[in-house]
Amino acid sequence: MGTTTDDAALVDERAALTAAACLFRALGDPARLAILRHLLLGGHRVVDLTAHLGLAQSTVSAHLACLRDCGLVSARPQGRASVHELTQPELVLETLRGAERLLAATGDAVTLCPVTGEDVR
Repeated sequence: MGTTTDDAALVDERAALTAAACLFRALGDPARLAILRHLLLGGHRVVDLTAHLGLAQSTVSAHLACLRDCGLVSARPQGRASVHELTQPELVLETLRGAERLLAATGDAVTLCPVTGEDVR
């Protein structure tokens, strides 16, 4: 029989795994990744991001809303616009660098995966 401590640890582990999965879903869109990478250069307005990334204003705004809701991006007013910035630029950079290292180590396996790869979309 499990103890209450074991049950609490299992709940904590499930909560941590759920939170990690939510983070990976937030990072799981190429447009959101492009926005995050661009915001590593500093704060930008929506109009700047649309021009730099070639995305529609509505697309950029929707993805920024998601990233704000996830706590990855914040916005501050500047005149009649808002400037969007990363809340934790060092951690975002570290995460993206880690992902690049993992992708380099696994080669094409991720993009060829029959469950999550490119052909699944």
